[in-house]
Parts: sequence; C-alpha cells; structure tokens
Amino acid sequence: MKTLAQLAWIGVISSVAALGTYGVKGPPTRALVCDPASLKADEVCLQQISPTAKILWVDARLRKDWQRNGMPGSVLWNLDPAEDLLAFESETALRIMETPRVIVYCGDENCGISRQVAARIRNLQLGAEVSVLRGGWRALSEAGLAIPR
Repeated sequence: MKTLAQLAWIGVISSVAALGTYGVKGPPTRALVCDPASLKADEVCLQQISPTAKILWVDARLRKDWQRNGMPGSVLWNLDPAEDLLAFESETALRIMETPRVIVYCGDENCGISRQVAARIRNLQLGAEVSVLRGGWRALSEAGLAIPR
C-alpha cells in the first residue's frame, strides 16, 4: 500500500509541475523545421526560395484540398485514379515551358506523391528545374502562403 501511495504522490507532483510549465511557457512549438543539409537532391526548403522567383507551384493533393486552400496561382496535378492524368499534362505543359522552376508540394513532409508527380514532370523534358517542397502544404501554411480560396 505504501508503494501505491508513493506512486500516486509522484504522479500528482509530476502533473502539477507539467501544468505549471505549461502555464508559464505555453504549449510546445510544433513548427516545421527544414534543414538544408538534410535535403534529398530534388528537395528544397521554403526559406531557400526567393520571393521574387518565377515559380509554377504544382499541388499534388486531392482536388478538393487544392480547391479549398491551394497555393494561389498553383496548378493541380495529382495521381488520383478518378482524375485524367493526360489532362494534367496537356493543361500544364505550356505553363511549365514558360516557367524556369516548378515546385511540387503535397500534404506534408511524409507525402511521397509530390516526388512521383515531380518525376512525371521531369520525364516530359520541358526544360524547367523541378523540385519537391520539403514540408509540403504544411510549410506553405505555416508561412501564411496557402490561403483559403
């Protein structure tokens, strides 16, 4: 019984300390951190992109997500079986040729669809530099760039 009482006191003291820390410091920061040293060859951090650069943003998320809060001026190109992949190619090919840089993003840093879409765009050989945004839409959202339409 004595052991259970000691364990209960440890729990109470730990909880009070945790609540006190939360009250003083606030909630933990969960901001996305992008370390350029840890990037793969085809990835780019948002802070590495010049705000004046001419970029075609390609949203690799579902159409409903792109319509709700995609990057202004972005084009949709995803791998949803319900979509017409050839239409994506034909609709964006001219814009890709006119833009020196294409950056593909999807939901977050764990989304592999953006890398697949980027590979498809590179295979078209339209001359643009194609990169994948580390952090995806989450990085854009935290920077205040992905806004509701």
